[in-house]
Amino acid sequence: MKRGTGNRNSTHGNSPKTEARWESQTRNLSLNTGSGRQRNLNHFRLGSFVLLVLLCPLVTSIVSGQEEDLSILAKWVRWSDSSNLLQHHLNTLALRQVAGREEEIRSLRSAEEWRLRQAQVRHILHQVIGPFPDKSPLNAKVVGTVIKSRFRVEKIIFESLPEFYVTGCLFIPADLSGKTPAILNVIGHTGIAFRSPSYQRLILNLVLKGFIVFAIDPIGQGERLQYYDSDQGRSVVGGPTTEHSYFGKQCFVTGSSAARYFTWDGIRAIDYLVSRPEVDPNRIGVTGISGGGTQTSYIAALDDRVLASAPANYICGLRRLFESIGPQDAEQNINGGLAHGIDHADFLEVRAPKPTLVVATTRDFFSIQGARETVAEAKRAYRAFGAEENLTIVEDDYVHGYTQKNREAIYSFFQEHLNRPGDPSEMRVQPLGRDELRVTVTGQVSDSLGGETVYSINRVHSEKLIADLNRSRRTLSTHLNRVKKRAQEISGYLPPQSRSEVVYSGNYRRTGYSIERYAISGEDEAVLPFLFLKPNDVSKPPAIIYLHPDGKATVAEPGGEMENLVRRGFAVLAPDLSGSGELGSVNNAVTFLAMQIGRSVVGIRAAEIVRCVQYLESRADINQEQIFAIAKGEMCSALIHAAAFDPRIKRVALLEPLVSFRAFVMNRFYTVSPAEVIANALTAYDLPDLEASLAPRPLLVVTPRDQLSRPAGRLLRETDFKVVRDSYRLQGAEKMLGIHQLETFESPSTLIEQWLSVPR
Repeated sequence: MKRGTGNRNSTHGNSPKTEARWESQTRNLSLNTGSGRQRNLNHFRLGSFVLLVLLCPLVTSIVSGQEEDLSILAKWVRWSDSSNLLQHHLNTLALRQVAGREEEIRSLRSAEEWRLRQAQVRHILHQVIGPFPDKSPLNAKVVGTVIKSRFRVEKIIFESLPEFYVTGCLFIPADLSGKTPAILNVIGHTGIAFRSPSYQRLILNLVLKGFIVFAIDPIGQGERLQYYDSDQGRSVVGGPTTEHSYFGKQCFVTGSSAARYFTWDGIRAIDYLVSRPEVDPNRIGVTGISGGGTQTSYIAALDDRVLASAPANYICGLRRLFESIGPQDAEQNINGGLAHGIDHADFLEVRAPKPTLVVATTRDFFSIQGARETVAEAKRAYRAFGAEENLTIVEDDYVHGYTQKNREAIYSFFQEHLNRPGDPSEMRVQPLGRDELRVTVTGQVSDSLGGETVYSINRVHSEKLIADLNRSRRTLSTHLNRVKKRAQEISGYLPPQSRSEVVYSGNYRRTGYSIERYAISGEDEAVLPFLFLKPNDVSKPPAIIYLHPDGKATVAEPGGEMENLVRRGFAVLAPDLSGSGELGSVNNAVTFLAMQIGRSVVGIRAAEIVRCVQYLESRADINQEQIFAIAKGEMCSALIHAAAFDPRIKRVALLEPLVSFRAFVMNRFYTVSPAEVIANALTAYDLPDLEASLAPRPLLVVTPRDQLSRPAGRLLRETDFKVVRDSYRLQGAEKMLGIHQLETFESPSTLIEQWLSVPR
């Protein structure tokens, strides 16, 4: 039965017609969510409360003859790379984990010790890349054949999961004699996959040297685009790397990963290979370059049937990867991988003593230094098994890609270890045309077959997690106590253990109040710059922590919202949390780096908010019993966590918060910032659970946004905020909760005033 690729709907509040309309709109918008600046597709006005994003991080105005510069870090050598401080901080934490793993590896000597390590690594890999499902029928079909003089090509479609179609071409030499060794070829990030002439050069040479080669389309490439639009003839979200990270972030939130799907496709492709009568199941190889090198590493580590493995232009070790280009797209990042002690060398070591060839180039963006170091470490495992010669590295002086030298090394490697001797010299070949290698009728699975996508499969998984949450909420008090504990663990929140160093950087005087500038120390070498606005004539005013996604200076100008609050008698502390304002932005690389080490940007920011609370408590000139907080946009997620973890935040106001992780994962398209992605969150809680835990503290929610940054629909609000309303009702605190959906022309000022003045 032909099925759609994302038309399921539940109580997330969008009809098929509505979702189709928004899908159409997203086609004309950039959905590259690698930038933390793309938060609001429909950035609606909220009267005087929503202010224009400044074109420059410096706020300048002439007040009392002074030219204001509200930046803090710019003139400090110590913080001169302030826009990258978050990534530097995460790198510091990551490299500590790398060092801990390396120390453990150095202690291994004997083959028995390495066998124990291999068993541990296999178990971890099955957990963090998998767990994999039971194998379902492949339902493999040969849908076409191309006959050439020295080989034929069979066009194959199989199902790695039910109705999750994998397309590929099986290249078979013309003159076979007996069982033949076979090589799975997985492909890097080119849009046309194995149809590229550069990939065909490798494939056809292997075929002409007597190997059967099965080349498959990776997810998001070739004929398997996940967000294909037939009218435009392309993906509506972007190229392969963008597609991978787009569905990958949804997978992470549900405790899964993109790597799971890529690896499972490869394992099932080997299932198909060994089912063929021509193939020798004891002589299976796998190879691929770049993203294909990633897949090769995963598949060869997790499938014992792979005798010989040749990952190209990928292996470099996490130390050098993080120090250089940083984490790449979603499937190249394992959910909590480094936190569980997994590095690139483990993909090689777990295979010892089976033959492995690491293919590298010296000017690759994947560090050649890292490749050499990784192989040197893995050699210790092979040496312990008495098979040091089975792990080799070949290098050539080139950029990211194949060279003839490296291809010939691959031919020679497989000829030796798959027992198909011959001349490894490269032959001139004529690549086949793209149409010759088209597998489906239209050139895309979505048009020809429909079926499942990663999104639709992950959505079913999400439904089970959401059902588990709803069952847990039946005993609400117990549920919320458990949620607060699990949210700290999952978000990687670490409560500050000591008072922060405070660096004062001067102040400006405005009519009726002053603006003080500070930087305080954060976790390790992190820094937290902030402005402190204090009214002149108010003794011990209550304080408001004001969090804006574009940073402290955005709403600090004369006549702005923070000035309005000060004139009403409040002190206001406005920080740049990590990845905002002077501290740069949050992209996919930062989010994936945090995920690798068991942290999240939300958890880090939540701890920074608590540091702001600690600072306010250190000041004798404010009312320490009345510390409130207001957040806007993506900062709401951090404030929700901070307030749930720290009761010293007495009141919380959320302006345009993401309504739930549920809305994020249950819809095909989204514009959620990478900064709000928390890996594994839905396995234990959702944002409304933390909001519910705030009862009976005053909580104001103004215009919650759905996954596309639109005002959340009524059904979505009713569904997701039910647990919040239930919690406040059970606490007898209904009057302390306000959830309001404003029209675009309405201002929340009145609601803010009511929230500030509600008696306790």
